[in-house]
Amino acid sequence: MTHPLLSLREGPVARLRLNRPELHNAFDAMLIAALTGALDAAAGDDEVRVVVIEGEGASFSTGADLHWMRGMAAAGEAENREDALALARLMRTLNELPKPTVARVQGAAFGGGVGLVACCDIAIAAPAAKFGLTESKLGLLPAVISPYVIEAIGARQARRWFATAEIFDAATALRIGLLHELVDEDQLDAAVARQVELLLKAGPRAAAQAKQLVRRVAGERDGARLDADNAALIAALRVSAEGQEGLSAFLDKRKPNWAR
Repeated sequence: MTHPLLSLREGPVARLRLNRPELHNAFDAMLIAALTGALDAAAGDDEVRVVVIEGEGASFSTGADLHWMRGMAAAGEAENREDALALARLMRTLNELPKPTVARVQGAAFGGGVGLVACCDIAIAAPAAKFGLTESKLGLLPAVISPYVIEAIGARQARRWFATAEIFDAATALRIGLLHELVDEDQLDAAVARQVELLLKAGPRAAAQAKQLVRRVAGERDGARLDADNAALIAALRVSAEGQEGLSAFLDKRKPNWAR
């Protein structure tokens, strides 16, 4: 039986490739568990510095597998709640992963596939990619992925796309903030590689904590507390081994010891 997820290592880069191409990398319980486990492993591996999420074949991920959905439709509310919590854990694990993450998007990204894109720190796609929060066509809503999609595209855009289930193109995804970069299909791997290279030049601790800083600052309304917390963070970073090495390397006009 083909494993639903390929975990590939390229030195400090972990590439997690959804591997159900015949089903457009649709989610089922096995894929959700495999991807969550692989992310947990990457989080605990000091040798991993960047995680790339990608899909095998023509699509990134078209969301929920129809056979899986059929089974859940026949299940009770309690079982559906547990199933949804498993997906919620996957999304939160990816969103809060203490490593920088890059989404490589080709083909279709629907439903939960959009959730994966929104949870990654950097998202790059080819022009032929297409996106959709299609749940309302089924009388459902993208509830589990909503915190991450709303954070990526904003409440105003989310109100439209959640309600209409309309498919939108990569240019629209770029305009509304779901994507960071749009490149020609034959340049997709090179664009991902450029971002990975930049991330590997950054201090590992700094790169890992960047998303925590953004999340904390975005959610803090107490200005005095924010100033105090940010001052404490930069002070700790400056006296840390990584901070000392980075500053010394800059002053000595050399690469820091983590740069590749």
